[in-house]
Amino acid sequence: MKILKVKCLAPTRLDNYLTQQYPALTPGRLNKALRENKIKLNGKKQPLSTRVMAGDEIKLFILDEVLDADKRVDGPAWKNARGPAQVVYDCPQILIVNKPAGLAVDGPEDDTLLNRALLYLNQQGEYKENSLYTPALCHRLDTGTSGLVIIAKTPEAEELFLAAIKNREVKKTYLCVTFGRPVPPDATLGGYLLKDADRGIVKIVEDKQPGAKEVETQYETIAVSGRLALLKVNLITGRTHQIRAHMASIGCPILGDSKYGNNTANRELKLKYQALCAWELTMPHFNQPDFEFLSGKTFHAPKPWYYSQVLDGTLK
Repeated sequence: MKILKVKCLAPTRLDNYLTQQYPALTPGRLNKALRENKIKLNGKKQPLSTRVMAGDEIKLFILDEVLDADKRVDGPAWKNARGPAQVVYDCPQILIVNKPAGLAVDGPEDDTLLNRALLYLNQQGEYKENSLYTPALCHRLDTGTSGLVIIAKTPEAEELFLAAIKNREVKKTYLCVTFGRPVPPDATLGGYLLKDADRGIVKIVEDKQPGAKEVETQYETIAVSGRLALLKVNLITGRTHQIRAHMASIGCPILGDSKYGNNTANRELKLKYQALCAWELTMPHFNQPDFEFLSGKTFHAPKPWYYSQVLDGTLK
């Protein structure tokens, strides 16, 4: 929260005053913040057209990165990441980082998981603007999904891990919460995944169709709490939105999932992102001398907040 003590010689419109203080607050951002009760003038919500005077107090419940968005550092995008990535494992070949829900792995924004990883490597003295090789993502997670992501630090690691993941040699295990209890509690789901590019979603179909790809998802119920179930999910195949679509197809969508889930329940339980975490990665056996030391290693992300809340019945 920011508290501003108004200092102006003449009465000034609230929106104009805020824009003078924070140029990043565009009219669209101001109107959105006002609708969400994030702007208070002398303790009350007031129209943006209200005149403010010296001595008035304005409280802004707006994130610092929004307020300071205009203070971009010149240079590569990674210099403007909010901070270094949370590193789970670091070796000369790869970096394994824990992605928070809501952060894109890459894209046009400065603050992405990859840019946070580059910032970390720069702080460690391993990466510079003019480096011959730029570390690269070996796989992806949806923006709303949290958990482990492998980043290659060398061209050899990138080639090896892209192939290993494509060939399903890296075992991926997820934790999630579903709205509804799966029946049976443990099962392996099959079928085919069909993309709907126009709507930006996928769906599970029983029979092979043109463009559909075979999918297989194994789940195990760890605990139940009211309407919810905590699952451990093994991703046998790795398709776009596979776990989200597969669980929704049996009537147990991921809690917090706005595309495939129950939005009424999501609003009621105040989940902004899907309760889905890429929790565990297990490496295959590597014959290459520079990678043998990784063979069979298993890595874990911290258990997400909803794990304990389902176990103790707080979330239900």
